[in-house]
Amino acid sequence: MRIEGVVTKELIKHCDDRGFFAEVLRNDEDLLQKFGQLSWSMSYPGVIKAFHYHEIQDDLWFFPSGDAQVVLYDYRQDSPTYKQSNVFYMGENNPILLVIPKGVAHGYRVLGSKPATIIYCTTESYNSSNPDEKRIPWDDESIGFNWKTKNR
Repeated sequence: MRIEGVVTKELIKHCDDRGFFAEVLRNDEDLLQKFGQLSWSMSYPGVIKAFHYHEIQDDLWFFPSGDAQVVLYDYRQDSPTYKQSNVFYMGENNPILLVIPKGVAHGYRVLGSKPATIIYCTTESYNSSNPDEKRIPWDDESIGFNWKTKNR
């Protein structure tokens, strides 16, 4: 079951002999209630950036290069999906947008042998004097997520 309020959008690439074009986010799609900030980050292979959640803002994530295992955990006590986890594989091999509602903890691990780039939008701008970011250890026992790749 998908965590309540989490949305994905598949991206469509328009390819020709010059390369490709894709619309990532449009204001008429209603994926974000409002727009606050657009940020860009890169992480090296094997890096785990997890976990944190927000009390005020929603996030929208997109990995245009590299690949990542994204893990969500619902911390919202009033949610029908409280304490449930979702895993998404995102990146150049699966170009999707992921909307992460406030109160849902999130983090990712870079997969493969190349860095992953994330571009993300938030509904609020970052406030350094009062950051809306609640940190949780990547190996938190209450979440209990096993970050190791399983040989199948």
